[in-house]
Amino acid sequence: MPRHGNVRTILPLADAYGRVATDLRVSLTDRCNLRCTYCMPPEGLDWMPDDRLLTNEELVRLVRIGVERLGISSVRLTGGEPLLRRDLSLIIAAIAELSPRPVIALTTNGIGLASRAEDLRAAGLDRINVSLDTLDPERFRTLTRRRRHADVLSGIRAAKQAGLEPVKINSVLMRGINDDEAPALVEWAGREGVELRFIEQMPLDAQHGWRRDRMVTADEVLASLAGHALHPVAAEGRARGSAPSELFRVGDTEQLVGIIASVSRPFCGACDRVRLTADGQVRNCLFSRTEDDLRSALRAGAGDEEIAEQWARAVAGKHPGHGINDPSFLQPDRPMSAIGG
Repeated sequence: MPRHGNVRTILPLADAYGRVATDLRVSLTDRCNLRCTYCMPPEGLDWMPDDRLLTNEELVRLVRIGVERLGISSVRLTGGEPLLRRDLSLIIAAIAELSPRPVIALTTNGIGLASRAEDLRAAGLDRINVSLDTLDPERFRTLTRRRRHADVLSGIRAAKQAGLEPVKINSVLMRGINDDEAPALVEWAGREGVELRFIEQMPLDAQHGWRRDRMVTADEVLASLAGHALHPVAAEGRARGSAPSELFRVGDTEQLVGIIASVSRPFCGACDRVRLTADGQVRNCLFSRTEDDLRSALRAGAGDEEIAEQWARAVAGKHPGHGINDPSFLQPDRPMSAIGG
């Protein structure tokens, strides 16, 4: 892929509150092959037309600008479901060639991963997170409206065999559906040698049906795991920093369990993330109601320096927090599948 312009002094993606974004989350598509109840309706959504999506060249160019000019050091590829991009390995390989090379991660539902894990690793993928909310195939069908539980488990095993370790598992507990599975998931993760992360359900569903009183909180998860004698890892000398997950050690073992409590225990003050949607819009917060259009600048012939300056301005206006707990909070118009995690 061609390069544009000369490398210049890095312009940090800094905001007015002293935070600097170094972690770029890139959505490759808004499409998904599951219909998770906390994300979209049974019939799915109207997907973006192809001409709105960034091409490979456009996507990698924006990532390059982020890495070379804006100090991005970590790139996480998301969706929708990023494995639906048949050219995923090419995208990863192109990002891996950048200098300085960023850490490259992927968040996936795991469907199709079994046949692609080795190729993704060979292309340059460093880390992987796989979503799995239940160990029960029937509950999986209820939550995702698809019978693909075995495929996800196969994908997790393939990721381990490919050397994408530690494989991290993202689990959302839903009240009355799978909220009793926290202990079983922890025990399964210990046997499988994967790192489990419980994530509070966030108001990012397309139906706008999220209700705080139906969300399973971090405190509830920890209460259900009390018998596992969890110990905070930070208390043992491992600082959390900007990581979204608060880590706990299981008893006197080396197993770690994470809690991502975006709603009940916000960590906005240490946020180092910025997002790029599949149609080329910069979002400086997952819950932002505004975006900055880099795709139009790209297609209008803007140079790297101009795009970098536009991107930096977008991040400079970042709010101090997501505001979920404020009475005036409004859910973003775009659902999670169209934003990228």
